[in-house]
Amino acid sequence: MTAEQTPHTFQVDLRGLVDLLSHHLYSSPKVYLRELLQNGVDAITARRAADPEAPARVLLHTGPGTLRVEDTGIGLTEDDVHNLLATIGRSSKRDELETGIASARTEFLGQFGIGLLACFVVADTIRVVSRSARTPDAPPVEWCARDDGSYTVRTLPAAARAEPGTTVHLTARPGAADWFEPGRVAAVARDFGSLLPYDVRVDDAPVTDRPPVWERRYAGASARRVELARHCQEQFGFLPLDAIDLDVPLAGLRGIAYVLPSAVSPAQRAGHRVHLKGMLLTDRADELLPDWAFFVRCVIDTDSLRPTASREHLYADETLAAVRDALGDRIKEWLTALAAGEPDRLGHFLAVHHLGVKTLARHDPELLRVMLPWLPFETTDGQQSLDEFARRHPTVHFTRTVEEFRQVAAIAAAQGMGVVNGGYTYDAELVGLLPRVRPGTPVAELDADTVTAHLDPLDQAEELALSGFLAAARAVLEPLDCDVVLRTFHPLSVPALHLDDRAARHERAREEEQDRADDLWAGILGSLRGSAPRARLVLNHLNPLVRRICAVEARELVGTCVEALYGQALLMAQRPLRAADTALLNRAFLDLLQWATEHPAGQGEGR
Repeated sequence: MTAEQTPHTFQVDLRGLVDLLSHHLYSSPKVYLRELLQNGVDAITARRAADPEAPARVLLHTGPGTLRVEDTGIGLTEDDVHNLLATIGRSSKRDELETGIASARTEFLGQFGIGLLACFVVADTIRVVSRSARTPDAPPVEWCARDDGSYTVRTLPAAARAEPGTTVHLTARPGAADWFEPGRVAAVARDFGSLLPYDVRVDDAPVTDRPPVWERRYAGASARRVELARHCQEQFGFLPLDAIDLDVPLAGLRGIAYVLPSAVSPAQRAGHRVHLKGMLLTDRADELLPDWAFFVRCVIDTDSLRPTASREHLYADETLAAVRDALGDRIKEWLTALAAGEPDRLGHFLAVHHLGVKTLARHDPELLRVMLPWLPFETTDGQQSLDEFARRHPTVHFTRTVEEFRQVAAIAAAQGMGVVNGGYTYDAELVGLLPRVRPGTPVAELDADTVTAHLDPLDQAEELALSGFLAAARAVLEPLDCDVVLRTFHPLSVPALHLDDRAARHERAREEEQDRADDLWAGILGSLRGSAPRARLVLNHLNPLVRRICAVEARELVGTCVEALYGQALLMAQRPLRAADTALLNRAFLDLLQWATEHPAGQGEGR
């Protein structure tokens, strides 16, 4: 017998809640389909807890502006409808369903009672027909709701639904019919539900694809790699350099990490895909892995991580922190295994992603020790590992900037000094850690004094004979706060070397800022004057050109030549030029051109 239809009113401002959901809680209207799948899966889970042999199907049927979703779940009685569907939004809406069922609440996907409310984002009417499996004699019940906040409930003849379960009928609101288009429904359902444990279909086409690709049996390792590469291409749009199995049993987590085929910025958002009990929770789980693991993209399925209220992000709690650490350890174990048994694969990986490993090695001495024979560094001996470099040189010298390395690389190599370019990200810090992981290895930061000390001085008598030249040269570069010294060094092809250190550069920057500042700020900067060593221009007396310049008698030409050598040394060091340096280069170039056009070849040169 059919009961008289009686109108009722929701206990919430439905229009306000729909606006809240669509504009503030959910990132896209497509979540309505996730809620429908989730409700169906939870209903089946509840039924199978009491009857493990119960059917497990969620079927979606599309139509013009409509969608019908059927499940074989536990179903609802009329009391359930009044108590649960009519109080949409309360957090305990499943408590009654779980009463008497030997199933933990953690078996359910939904935890916040939002339920069918999300469907109003795309539909203006929702019709639910359900029959309870717990009360087989209860007739089917129909619940019809509109987006104005009204709903009706009535019982139906037994023939209206012969089997337990629930069918949800949606009618699209104006402008939302595209969300019910068959191809779109199928794509969204596959995105959300491909790993669900039950049979899910859209218009009879399967949605679920289990077991997950990382848990399947394959004919061999090669076949598995091919299938994982296909999966990565589908999920992330790239072919992976490698794949890392992820397994954290205590967190009920299994999955796969795909190594990116090209280097990326550490600041780039990760976009890991996280499934909760098979349902896609988010494809933007940036917090899943440690920051240093920016070179992988993950797909995981877990039953322990907590979702936020929107079920689109992970809740930041102690469990997530523990999982993050465990996954980081798994990636470190993979790196260690490659170093121990597959050096070719490790070398291929490090050629692309050494920055990520260096980031991690800063805080993990054991990993740094394992990676020492493999991590590449730029050195005066070429690109090589710190381990190999330390075996060749009694002291490992390093610079803190690329400019400092370029200043001294050629000269240091010719003098037999070993220098590592520490100007790249984390390199100087890692070189400084070398004695901790390789005891007995001396490490020293290279400065201008150290380089100069390795260059051979001139004979005292010869340097005294050139004192006039040195005085003239120093007078020319005095305004630039640069000293001039004569040394002999190799290679002979290098006429001059410009040496300074960070302290000298900071002092010059302070003086330049002081010259531009107002009286108050200039006084403050003046009080900060340091005692840093001056930069120096080291002239190579073995170089034929320098020897000829030293013999020039015309003082004006000496100044121009010294300015030219200074500019050339700056350019060779590839360091940024100040305005005064640029002006000096231009002046020296023009003066030399003028001298060359006004004097016959050899004039002005000492005999």
